[in-house]
Amino acid sequence: MRNLILKRFIQTTASSLESPQFSYGLNWGLAGKGVIVKDKAFQNLKSSELQKKESLSGLPVHVRGTLRRASAISKAQYSRLLKQVTAHLSSISNIFVHDGAIGSSPKSDAKVRVISDSPSAVLRLSNVLWETSTRAVSHDSCPLTIYAATSISAAVEDVIGLGAQGNNGFIAADVERSSLILCGKAFSDINGTKEALATLSEPVISARGGLPLSARLLVSGDSVVLIFAPENVIRSFADLLVSADAGVVLSHEGVLPLFKTKMSSGENLYKMPSAVILATSDSSGSIPTVSKLSPGQAAYHFLAGYQNGEFVPGYANGPSCIDALDLAKALHSKLKEHQIPTFLVNVGEEGKSVAGKDILKMVGLENIAPFELKRGGDLKGKYSGFLSGKFQEIPEEFSF
Repeated sequence: MRNLILKRFIQTTASSLESPQFSYGLNWGLAGKGVIVKDKAFQNLKSSELQKKESLSGLPVHVRGTLRRASAISKAQYSRLLKQVTAHLSSISNIFVHDGAIGSSPKSDAKVRVISDSPSAVLRLSNVLWETSTRAVSHDSCPLTIYAATSISAAVEDVIGLGAQGNNGFIAADVERSSLILCGKAFSDINGTKEALATLSEPVISARGGLPLSARLLVSGDSVVLIFAPENVIRSFADLLVSADAGVVLSHEGVLPLFKTKMSSGENLYKMPSAVILATSDSSGSIPTVSKLSPGQAAYHFLAGYQNGEFVPGYANGPSCIDALDLAKALHSKLKEHQIPTFLVNVGEEGKSVAGKDILKMVGLENIAPFELKRGGDLKGKYSGFLSGKFQEIPEEFSF
């Protein structure tokens, strides 16, 4: 028997000797215990690495009550789902509850209560929510509720008439009810969960004076920079990002990510940004490499979110409860009130790509010229045509 195991071990490892995940000593030791590694063996991973191995992505996400994206789940279906989920949780012997917040400012955060049948789901969600007291959640006027039903029957999707949602579960949220439902293994899809939570928290954060934005924070020395940019540009900033997630809250006290990260919990970042960067992509050569914007121009270009022929209002691709024009007005007000320098950087000038550190060097230069088109053309007309067709009554202060 032992010889057979060793023979299988040699056959299995023959094609894996060049693999970075392969450890001859580890695989040999496991073979001695009767276990043959079919593909890869991962040894002594950190807790964060183990969580990544358990992570899922791309699960169905249904959010009711947003402006930009129609939901596949109706109000009646969500009501039936919520009834099924609460009945399921009520039938479980042990319930796990965790209190947290989205955004860390007590003045503008959204309090959250997690109710689950699984400690694994609570552990995963507690890693992304900011800490807050149980009393703060209990006494909050409009807390969000997350129902994580990991052991609920997969047939629930048929019961509510939602149709097949896959084997791993699905995510459903209702802005009107301020609630999020995670069925099956959906709690492992952290990106989908964050997207739904960011949407649910927008009305609460906004009502409390915060401005939820689809942006990232960069740390450069003692400075914090707020950047709006597409994903391909953000990747070049990886080592400078406070969080890879697109989501921050800008308030009168400062700016912080929506969700907790190791970096954001360990440094004093709660301050007003020293600069705001709007990254655009224009290969026609009309937009200069870097230019300074007035608050009115910044709001206008933020509202357009121009990316080489396409417009992404507010730089947000996901669902949202707040109109992009309202966000632009609020951003204009904060930029003007706090006199935050704002820059437009063309990251796609004539086909050239600009790295993250190069962008920071550009905006750090002295005497950056105010924004002005380098050459004629119909770019200004494209902006005007798109914005006037999509939004009504754009403020006079907004300008190209």
